[in-house]
Amino acid sequence: MSLRAYEASDLPALVALERDAFADDAWSADALAELVATEGRRLVVEERDGAVVGYVLTGLAGDFVDLLRIAVTPTARRGGVASRVLDAAVQAAAGDGADRMLLEVSEANTGAHAFYLRHGFAEIDRHAGYYRDGSTALVMMRELPTPERMDP
Repeated sequence: MSLRAYEASDLPALVALERDAFADDAWSADALAELVATEGRRLVVEERDGAVVGYVLTGLAGDFVDLLRIAVTPTARRGGVASRVLDAAVQAAAGDGADRMLLEVSEANTGAHAFYLRHGFAEIDRHAGYYRDGSTALVMMRELPTPERMDP
């Protein structure tokens, strides 16, 4: 497996991955292309045997970065892909000067909530009825490594 930056030729694989991971909430090819083209956005993919098996999309906003999406193919789940792409996003964001990462996750998505807690995120706010299904969004944050926080 290897991590690398998004390439335009990845778009069809990302659209298929979106459908597998998010069904009715999947982003379209046009939406993905627009999101990736927006300044400050970074998309990292993980490949296995030449196929994209996961990705993370972030957006830099001043001194913080938004974690916009993590997706992993069903056959690669529980294999560390999400952890690896998240770690890559954290390192890239810190390198870009961000000092924290924020995300929203549905309270109903207990697996994702637990994943983010394991990766150092803490709940900082809630938005009732945020999602189309009426579920509450948990706003979570994690501090990023900075020179001041690194071990001597």
